[in-house]
Amino acid sequence: MAQADRDKPLYMISVAAELTGMHPQTLRVYESKGLVNPKRSGGNTRLYSRSDIERLELINQLTDEGINLAGVVRILDMKERAEKREAEIEELRARVRQLEDEVAEYKVQKKITALVPRGGSADPEQVLRGLLGGGGI
Repeated sequence: MAQADRDKPLYMISVAAELTGMHPQTLRVYESKGLVNPKRSGGNTRLYSRSDIERLELINQLTDEGINLAGVVRILDMKERAEKREAEIEELRARVRQLEDEVAEYKVQKKITALVPRGGSADPEQVLRGLLGGGGI
């Protein structure tokens, strides 16, 4: 599921409460403590996204394991920072792959250029065709 779809506000508080097995008042408390931030409709109705529901399920799991809300806040903060770092790492990996491709291309260009006779009038394109078996002109 795409992140944009996961962040789309869909569920009213009654549906979110049913999906998570929590009381609507619990969801309001979690919102007041900054644990979840549902969007608001034009009529100021709370609308929860799939991402919000997943977050609430994690909060529920953590509190069921005996972790207090202060601990949950810290865990969620660390989780978000780790996810941001993972995204940054993926971006860096993609950039490294791109740079590796560029370096490989430059190395090929350097080899081709080295094959062109010095001081001659040979066209590098003709030399390349000759190397690839395309014959001379």
